[in-house]
Amino acid sequence: MSVSELTVLLDGARKGDRGARDALMAVAYQELRQLAGPAMCVEASYSTLQPTEWVNEAWTRLSSSGVAFENRRHFFGAAAQAMRRVLVDRARVRRAQKRDVGQERLSLSDVEVAEPSGMDVEVLELERALSELEAFQPRLARMLELRYFAGLGLHEMAAALGVSPATVKRDWTYARMWLRERLGN
Repeated sequence: MSVSELTVLLDGARKGDRGARDALMAVAYQELRQLAGPAMCVEASYSTLQPTEWVNEAWTRLSSSGVAFENRRHFFGAAAQAMRRVLVDRARVRRAQKRDVGQERLSLSDVEVAEPSGMDVEVLELERALSELEAFQPRLARMLELRYFAGLGLHEMAAALGVSPATVKRDWTYARMWLRERLGN
């Protein structure tokens, strides 16, 4: 679906058009499924969270939030946050369950990202780092969130953040170095 078609559906849904809302729900769910494909390839032996389950949980959070998305950028930002929350919540539950048995890490190498940066990043470590980064560089934190949790590419991140691809490329270099240093990889 083109950017303009999604924008028209978002606008119609915001104005109360039931048909636009229904079409938007179908399109938005498909967008999330397409994002989850490249963002997450689960190893065969790792069965705690499948891509479809990840999308379903994120979609449930998005659709039950009651938020009327203003535009495509707003939708992708909310989707990335919902997908992030699902992984972080799962990691916290797993950590709590494993406390007495020994800790098992939920790593982003277990949940392979479309463009792994060579780092074995534990989801909760990434969450702490992103929360820290949000305090002084919110746009960079959003960019990392869009990349790691929504699987967006350079041009998609630029559109979602409302900046040029050159800015995203420059920021991506800085953010990856900051994250690598912060996580000790």
